[in-house]
Amino acid sequence: MTSQLCRAALLPALIALLFPVALIAQPASGAAFVNTLMPLPASLTARPGSLPINGSFSYAIHGNAGARLSQAAVRFIGRLEMRTGVQLARTPAASGATLSIDVATPASSPYPTLGEDESYTLDIDDHSIALRAKTDVGALHGLETLLQLAQPAGSSFLFPAVHIEDAPRFPWRGLMLDCGRHFLPVDVIDRTLDGMAAVKLNVLHWHLTEDQGFRVESRVFPKLQGLGSNGLYYTQQQISEVITYAAARGIRVVPEFDMPGHSTSWLVGYPELGSAPGPYSVQTVFGIHDAALDPTRESTYKFLDAFLGEMAHLFPDDYMHIGGDESNGKQWAANPHIQAFMRAHGLKTSAELQAYFNTRIEKILARYHKRMVGWDEILSPNLPRDAVIQNWHGTEFLINAARQGHNGIYSHAYYLDHMYSAADVFLADPIPPGSDLTPEQSKLILGGEACMWGEHISPLTIDSRIWPRAAAVAERFWSPASDRDVDDMYRRLAIESIRLDAEGLTHLSYPERALRQLAGAEDDGALALFASTLQPVDFSERYREQHTTQLTPLDQLVDAVHPDPPLRHQLELLVNAALNSDKDPGDKDALDQLQTIFRYWVYAAPALESMAVRNPLLQLETNRISQWPKLGQIGLDAITYLRSGNAPPAGWQAEQTAFIQEAAKPQELVDFVVLTQLQKLVDAAASTKPHPGQ
Repeated sequence: MTSQLCRAALLPALIALLFPVALIAQPASGAAFVNTLMPLPASLTARPGSLPINGSFSYAIHGNAGARLSQAAVRFIGRLEMRTGVQLARTPAASGATLSIDVATPASSPYPTLGEDESYTLDIDDHSIALRAKTDVGALHGLETLLQLAQPAGSSFLFPAVHIEDAPRFPWRGLMLDCGRHFLPVDVIDRTLDGMAAVKLNVLHWHLTEDQGFRVESRVFPKLQGLGSNGLYYTQQQISEVITYAAARGIRVVPEFDMPGHSTSWLVGYPELGSAPGPYSVQTVFGIHDAALDPTRESTYKFLDAFLGEMAHLFPDDYMHIGGDESNGKQWAANPHIQAFMRAHGLKTSAELQAYFNTRIEKILARYHKRMVGWDEILSPNLPRDAVIQNWHGTEFLINAARQGHNGIYSHAYYLDHMYSAADVFLADPIPPGSDLTPEQSKLILGGEACMWGEHISPLTIDSRIWPRAAAVAERFWSPASDRDVDDMYRRLAIESIRLDAEGLTHLSYPERALRQLAGAEDDGALALFASTLQPVDFSERYREQHTTQLTPLDQLVDAVHPDPPLRHQLELLVNAALNSDKDPGDKDALDQLQTIFRYWVYAAPALESMAVRNPLLQLETNRISQWPKLGQIGLDAITYLRSGNAPPAGWQAEQTAFIQEAAKPQELVDFVVLTQLQKLVDAAASTKPHPGQ
């Protein structure tokens, strides 16, 4: 095939290869019910029949409805219109409504709280829909499920007949956004909240202070944001608006003010709080800095009392996060006054001094009716039982916290910047198997949070780092523990990703735009095809290779490729089908599809190489670009041997394995996601046996 023919065929081939699941997953007209819900409900029974979505569709709210549910119902109708193209009534029907929403208990607060009843039931038949919930928050979740149930059927849309009884497994289902290292505008926060609501996440953990920026307005201590933010912070009016926006979607907002470490930005305006004299400046370099609040001076606690009191009035949630992580104690060790204080109080280590600090802060927060949350470094024998431990080290920290009587939040397995696959986060459970916790101790684990740390994100790239993987995390927090089918999760995740795109998230659109900018006028699909085989290296490797700072432009190929791109799991399915020993001579369709994929890698390579010659940013990927067609050829050769039944020559397996292992080494900020499946094909080809009939 010539380069010209290759270019003409690349784009349609790319579409066919990258999005096969999404194209076939929706049921055809008259087909049996296909479950595309995410997260999976606790109980679902499909029934015969369906309810058409047409202009006569109407809704009514009964029982203890409030403004939150009324507004959510209007948003639901607008979103349903956008999904179906059907014009619907925006006001409740006086009688005979198609959708009846019943809420048993009036809302006790305009803001959601931990532990309120989030259950609902949903019944759909040929004529009506009944949504029943104990609270308006439960009804909000039911509306999200109902919207996901809307599906095309030939020339129209319908709701399939189902009975659903649903409630979350865990009450704390969070997403942490780090706005300290890279500031995120309010519109980014709002669209993230829309995505969270769609998949029933209910806690926004808002990381607001860091060495790189103090992101919240304090009217009591205006130099905090005035000198510590480089002008990038949220006003109290904006904070209140975000809290209101979140509450309207059933989401709590828990702020984090990191202390005593990660506190450089505090000290720029108020150096007297520090454990060293300063002066201090807002940091642009990431990592662990020595700056720390002085925990031995009463003036520190007087300041923090006033600040936390101000924030307690601004943030209505019952919980407030103090960080507490990665305080290295170097300034404490070098300060004679602090060392004398430690000796006088029998504090032998910096960990014991931090424990003293934590107990003082916990008492301050308790006076403002807040429960303290902190990263697992705050765990100590003296820590009051009311303190909640958020785990980020090994699971043993979560287990130890529960054994000591503390509520816990699991995050260790859900660090999105580590580029874990959707399968990885889906299978990681907040109650680790084999933990030997008693039933009462297990109840202390409130749930978990996915964490989106901010070193390598921008307002443009953040959506592709969070979504759609966070939907897999959301299912783990909501759905029964027995929900473990990875293939089915990926099937539904492909559909949910498209639905999240409809909510205004940019996890699909921005990477496409970024690739177009890299390719320029030469965009013919070759770069996108190449990018489909890659994902970003994890946080640690990128920091090691690139030495990133807050000022590093985030405009390279690594910023345009997806974590866990669809091709990774698609290849796994195809290779498993092709090598299925129960079939003889194997799945010919799977082999054909694999052959097509690998062939396009080889054919597209010259166009990509030509593009890179004229593009400095693509020249940063020279090795990966040169490896790509060779990986395609390895796949083609393996399939040739599998089809022919002829064993490869001596040394072939070792040679291909060596190349795959070389391609697996971290370099140029991106990793191939196809190597495991290529190795399976190589190994299978090396043990090829003749297939009858071939």
